[in-house]
Formats: sequence, C-alpha cells, structure tokens
Amino acid sequence: MTNALARGAEHVPADLRQAFDAYERAIIANDLDALDAAFAPGAETMRGDAAGLLVGHDAISAFRGVRGGVPPRTIERIEYRELAPDVALLVSISRYVGGGTGLQTQVWERVDGHWLITAAHVTPRAQALDRSVWRTVGDPLFQGAWEGPLEGLTVAVKDLFAIKGYRIGAGNPTYLDSARAESTTAAAVSDLLRAGASLRGIARTDEFAYSVAGDNAHYGTPPNGALPGALPGGSSSGPATAVATGQAQIGLATDTAGSIRVPASYQGLWGLRTTHGLVPRQGLLPLAQTFDTIGWLTRDGETLQKVVDWCLSYDGSESTESVFGESGRDLPWSFTVPAEMLDSVEPETRAAFERLLGALEGASDAPAVATASLGDPDEYVAAFRAVQGAEAWRNNGDWLREHPGAVGAAVAERFRIASEVTPEAEQAARHTVDRLRERLHDATHESVLIMPTVPGPAPMRTHRGERVDAVRTATLRMTTPAAIGGMPAISIPLLTVPSTLGPAPVGISLIARAGTDIALVRLARRLARAAADLVPAPKDAP
Repeated sequence: MTNALARGAEHVPADLRQAFDAYERAIIANDLDALDAAFAPGAETMRGDAAGLLVGHDAISAFRGVRGGVPPRTIERIEYRELAPDVALLVSISRYVGGGTGLQTQVWERVDGHWLITAAHVTPRAQALDRSVWRTVGDPLFQGAWEGPLEGLTVAVKDLFAIKGYRIGAGNPTYLDSARAESTTAAAVSDLLRAGASLRGIARTDEFAYSVAGDNAHYGTPPNGALPGALPGGSSSGPATAVATGQAQIGLATDTAGSIRVPASYQGLWGLRTTHGLVPRQGLLPLAQTFDTIGWLTRDGETLQKVVDWCLSYDGSESTESVFGESGRDLPWSFTVPAEMLDSVEPETRAAFERLLGALEGASDAPAVATASLGDPDEYVAAFRAVQGAEAWRNNGDWLREHPGAVGAAVAERFRIASEVTPEAEQAARHTVDRLRERLHDATHESVLIMPTVPGPAPMRTHRGERVDAVRTATLRMTTPAAIGGMPAISIPLLTVPSTLGPAPVGISLIARAGTDIALVRLARRLARAAADLVPAPKDAP
C-alpha cells in the first residue's frame, strides 16, 4: 500500500512510520474504528479540506461515518519534519489508481507512547468539475452505444470539435459568444460514441490551439495531474488533465505542433498523433490544415490500443488486404536516434534517456539502436512556423480583425507574426517542408525514430515571458519533425527525472512511417514492457 522508496521515508522514526502505514491501511479499508483511534481524542483535534474545517474528534468521527472510503491509492512520497520532541509533521503525496494525485498534511504527536494525528489537511485529487479543465460536463453529457469495444469508457473532447447542439469555443469566450450551435457532431466524436464510449464533456483548449504550454488567459490553467504546480502542456490541456486526474479515460484531441505529445509527456500519459489525414477532420475547427491531426490521450497503453484498433481499422472489405492496413505487420524492433534533436534536451532528461537506451541494448531481446542525422532542427521549425502561420492567419485573421483585444497577449503575438508571413515566404517554406518530408520518410523506411518527447519536465506554472518562450522553441525543435512528415508519433511515459517540484514524468517519442499507427501503438507497448523489466517505468502497458 505504501512505497518504501518514497522520498523522505527513510527519516521517519520506525514507530511513527508504522502508525502512518496503519492509518493508510485503515483509510483504504474504510475501517472506522481504526481511523477513530488514529486521531487524538479531545476537542482540539482538527481536520480540514476544501469543504471546510472540522474541529474536535467527535466532529471528525461523524464526518467519516458518512463519507465512505477513499479510492485505491499508493503513497509515492513522504516528507518528514520534527517540530518538537514527540511532535512531527508528515506531508505525503498519494497517487490514485484511477488517475490523479492528492496531498495529505498531518501533525502527529506521541501521546501515552502512541503516535496520534492532532491536525490534518487533505488536498484531494481534482474534483468532478474544474472550469479551467471543463467548459461543460455531464454524467455523461452524451451516452454512447450500450455495447462495443469502448463500452464503459468516458471521453473528454477538446473544445475544437463540433458536437450537435453546442457551440465550438476554441478556448476563447468572445469566439464562443459569436459562434453558432453545431447541427452535426464531428466524425471523430461519433466514432467513439458508436464504439460504446460516452462523452464526459467538452474540455478546455489553449486559445485557437496556438500554444503548447497549456495556459489560457481567460479560463485559467488546468492543473498538471502528475506534477502539481507545473504547467499541464497544451494546447490539448483540458483533455490531458481530465485523463490524468481520472475524470475521463480518453482524451480526444488535436496535434499540430505537439499538442497531444507535449501534455502527454508533462502529465505522464500515453498520447498518439495520427498520420496526417488518417482520421477525418470534418467538424474540426482548423488551425493549420497542412499539419492538423486528430489523436487520443489515455493513462495506459491497453486503452489506447483499444481506441486505435476501433478508430483506425478498415471494414475488412475484399479490396482490403488487412483490416489494419499498413499496420497488419509489426514495425521493426529497430530504433534510430535523431542526433541533432538531442541538442535541445536538458541534461537530466538526456541522461535518463541514455540510461534507458543502454539498459535496452543490454537486454536479451535487445532492439537495434542506431544514430542518424536528420539535419538542423531550426530548419524544421522555421519552415513549419511559416506554413502554420500563413494558414492560421487565413483561418482566423478576419475574426481577429473584427475582435481586437479578444485574445491573450501571447497568442495575439503569435497571430501578429503569422499575419506577416508573405506569399513568397510561405511558398519557399512549403518547398522546404517537401524536402524535409522526403528525408524523414527515408529515415523511417526500415526503422522507428526514438527520442525524448520534450526537452525536460513541465515548467512551473509561475514561469513567464522569455523563459516560457525558450521552452516553447526548444520543444518545437523536437515536435515539428513528425508534423512536417505527416507521420504518426506516440509519447510513452517511460522517464522520470528530477525537477524543482519533485520527480517528474518525461515521455519517450516514437515516430514511424505514415499509416502504421496501430502497429506503432503495439510497438510502444512492447517497448514499455521491455523498459519495465529493466528500469522503473510508470504505467506499463499490459
């Protein structure tokens, strides 16, 4: 139930740790007698949470009697401080099996030879409705088919997809007010509903999906479900947080420059950017059609496999060699590290990545691992930004001119730069994109690219200005190649690295040739299983 490797646990006195572990066992089992015994008797004992403060053992006991138990969880970190002789402060982080984290702060005192809780504060995992995460939510908002391969799963849909009877909000309240209710539901949403999944709600997006940070000037920044205090990653911030905190099992999202892969890495999720054009984009508000793709976020590889097996397989007609198309055969157990992309990776992340590769190379079923040059990452970024900017301005420029001051400062600056892309610059960038795309296709003909998804852990929510811009630029150096290639890319939560906020997840990205999306998920799950046998890796795929 508790993790003996939890940070700070080695400093806790043995008898206090035994009392703490007994309390955890009692709270999971909802053993009311044991829980009552764990709190100090008397009128001065306190317990608080978001709902308020309870003072006195009797009040706490009465509350517990009607609360019910807590969902299954493990303790992943403990911090211990001695406040005085026989008085200790324990702060612990719990991770719920169903997703999300909580924080417990407890003051323990030794009374008559026994450690008892005299004060406690509980910060639970994210509640059912956080308006920085959700625009609208139901239980469910739309019921899917009663039977199907995704039966019982819930979906958080990014606020760029058409849902019949609802407006598209695009992460901006002025745009939401000016939009009309949709008369049909986007094909990507309907496909999930037909498979038995239900629509949990419409989740927030960074404004017009023109960001990878996950912040929103109007609705606030969703919490990071894996690293409290950090940015969630965007632009698919709402669906990612909903999945990471256990409020949905599937996030339906988009990825233009990394908007699925970045939040997946920041929040320890599985995230798939699909082959460009493979998933129909009807009913999707575009940012840049040359690069816009649809994909999904999940907490584990098994769920993602179910989604892609349903959404990306063919109907099995006589003209189809395999219902999985290009994914009918497995991708090679062979990886190529793009050398120049690692130059943007932070030292701790690069060290963790190299340790993983070294461990894999020493395994009995070792994959082939090579290094190759894909060229200057800045060339990819420059060409991508020019084409993206030109298309983004064509799609949104008229509305922005009609609504001056309607978007946040950072997104407004990106649109300003986009408005200055000349036709000549766009045309030259498209030629570069075509050339780079051929290079990427050659590199993935017999191998799969492998690298960290992003430079490092999620930045702190308090980071601003140039610091965030620097992270964005470094991130784009790593995420734009898949976009330029129109290729499927998956982020797998395989690395854990130190950060100011504590141990943080960083994803590993695999990029494969176009059309092999289902096989890419299979390969990612194989890699996750292999990594789990060698080094600690969260969320191994079954």
